[in-house]
Amino acid sequence: MKHTHLTKSLLAGITLVSALALTACNGDDAAAGASTPAASTSADQSDNRNSATGSSSDSSGSGGSSGAGTSTGGSTGSNDSSGTGGSNSSKTPICTTSTLRVTAVDNSAGADNKDTGIVTVQLFNKGGQNCRVSGFPGVDLKTNAGSMSIPRNSEKPYPATLKPGESAAFNIQFPVNNSGGSGIRPTQIVVTPPNDTHQATVQWPAGSLPATDGSDNGPKLEVGPANKVG
Repeated sequence: MKHTHLTKSLLAGITLVSALALTACNGDDAAAGASTPAASTSADQSDNRNSATGSSSDSSGSGGSSGAGTSTGGSTGSNDSSGTGGSNSSKTPICTTSTLRVTAVDNSAGADNKDTGIVTVQLFNKGGQNCRVSGFPGVDLKTNAGSMSIPRNSEKPYPATLKPGESAAFNIQFPVNNSGGSGIRPTQIVVTPPNDTHQATVQWPAGSLPATDGSDNGPKLEVGPANKVG
């Protein structure tokens, strides 16, 4: 199963992803194709529910989510990528929740089949200076069945520097609930940006997940790396 690419159109507003893969472009950059999103949610510094401890009334107290961004399912906000990228000076600060605006959009209509859903999360540099992004975010889902940590996929992260107004984004792939039952209903996405320890919480914009994982050949719940848009 492959993810779609992300395009520059995400800078003006998150749009529907036409496939399931993020692909590297020009070393540090990752491009992706997209079209108009069906629904979106967003969180700014004032309403991301961040704190110096990385916890809040919305994102704390549930299993799987921590202020350090470490997930039991294999995703962590504190892991760097294997490469450094030519434009990512060690003097450039990392992109953190205090300098990022986080939004989420349902791009499931762009998936290859009706069993797979896609939620695209954008990390927009709203600060006044460059910051760098490198690696996988930590992502937990808050659901009616409790907190779920989302494992990483096998895609390669590409370190990049985001100028003010530029964005990185990542995809969350999930199995669509076609059972006819209520399934597992996510309510919020708790995001820890790569190499950060603080969290942002945004609303889950898509449908429910099946109550069971299904066969090994079915779509998986997994998250891709945060790569630069454009």
